[in-house]
Amino acid sequence: MSNYDNTNSGVLFKNDKKGNEKAPDYKGKVNVNGKDLEIAGWIREGKTGQFLSIKVSEPRAKDGNVFDNKPKSVFTTYPPKMNGDAANMFNESFDQTDLPF
Repeated sequence: MSNYDNTNSGVLFKNDKKGNEKAPDYKGKVNVNGKDLEIAGWIREGKTGQFLSIKVSEPRAKDGNVFDNKPKSVFTTYPPKMNGDAANMFNESFDQTDLPF
């Protein structure tokens, strides 16, 4: 097992599966402060010659969705919709006039 620390380093590979002209010329992964990210690079033509333009983004799943470590809300609406006993319990135990703001 390797003891290699890849923090704050990364790698770019030539994109051999480039499907269109907007796809990156290079793709890879980079670790920044312990967080794994994706990196993409495009060869561009500037006034003084070629350069590599890069973009760093959150990793994507194979289906194209972004992996996200941020906590998700369990509520789809705000305030949460409740009915029945849960709504009554909430209304009985919570008095908005008690809020300090």
